[in-house]
Amino acid sequence: MAEDSETPEIEESLFEAPPMGEQERMVEAILFATSEPVSVKEMNERMPHGCDGAEAIVHLRKRYEGRGVSVQRVGDAWAIRTAADLGFLMQKETVETRKLSRAAIETLAIIAYHQPVTRSEIEEIRGVSVSRGTVDQLLEMEWIRFGRRRMTPGRPVTFVVTQGFLDHFGLENARDLPGLKELRSAGLLESRPPLGSMPGMPEDEDADAAIGQSEMFEE
Repeated sequence: MAEDSETPEIEESLFEAPPMGEQERMVEAILFATSEPVSVKEMNERMPHGCDGAEAIVHLRKRYEGRGVSVQRVGDAWAIRTAADLGFLMQKETVETRKLSRAAIETLAIIAYHQPVTRSEIEEIRGVSVSRGTVDQLLEMEWIRFGRRRMTPGRPVTFVVTQGFLDHFGLENARDLPGLKELRSAGLLESRPPLGSMPGMPEDEDADAAIGQSEMFEE
């Protein structure tokens, strides 16, 4: 039984669908050949009529359990990615290609934890203005995107994190946000900043978690 709640109805066809084992191979080929996550709808559109991409994903995930790569859900799509416990093997490449300023890290974290959020709200939380260059950098990296405009005077635009952001940190959705450990492993933090309170963040009963999150915002 498929576990994807957004699974589209399978169109009836005059031709019999390929065996599930063959559908699994098709999905595997699609995920290996594409760098971006692929939705079940897109899989079904590529495969012969009658195929059930969601069902094939269930079998494929089981087959990759415990391997060096795994089938991971990213938002409403799926991708084959390096197993989480082997991410350290990719650390050097990640550090070289994903270098953010502290202002960008703070802005990104605020958007992730408070989305959808406007520029003025980001500035209120940080306590300083947000430069256009900082926002442009995050937009160019495709880690944030424009959200809906607020139905308030001026109709300010909001910002939200993207599927690319979720994919980079191996998250299914924005509720599973990266903490200090993940940011450091991605090369976004170089040293341990002073401890202190973090403005605007939700309280956490776990003291260690609260401390780790607060470090993202300290100067």
